[in-house]
Amino acid sequence: MSNSTPQDLKHHARFDPPYHFFLTWVFLANLIISIVYAARHLCFYSIWLVVLSLAAFVALSKMRLYPLKVQDRIIRLEERLRLQALAPAAWHAQIFRLSENQLIGLRFAADDEVVELARQALEHNLNAKQIKERIKSWRPDHWRV
Repeated sequence: MSNSTPQDLKHHARFDPPYHFFLTWVFLANLIISIVYAARHLCFYSIWLVVLSLAAFVALSKMRLYPLKVQDRIIRLEERLRLQALAPAAWHAQIFRLSENQLIGLRFAADDEVVELARQALEHNLNAKQIKERIKSWRPDHWRV
């Protein structure tokens, strides 16, 4: 998963081509085809094909969402540990006030600016996008799912 492509605010989204550009479209096409077939040939088996196609599409979606949720939990932990290492001890209690969304935005900030951005995030209730817009020195994350 490591990648040497430079990242910044406009170029940090990650696509998995087999998932995003093949599997998703095949499963979606299968669902549409099964619905059209069921509409033309209404019977138990055609309805069952729609149910199975829908179940397969939902399973595909969940296969993507579960690792993303785990990734978000890991990012939350990593960023809290990084802030504890970089922030003054007097500020450590503030770290736990940061939301998951804010911590996810902070992961792209370089060590020399992450504490100040965390302070701004709390003071101005910034979301991940607003935090990313304020980053001056982008820290790439090539290992995300």
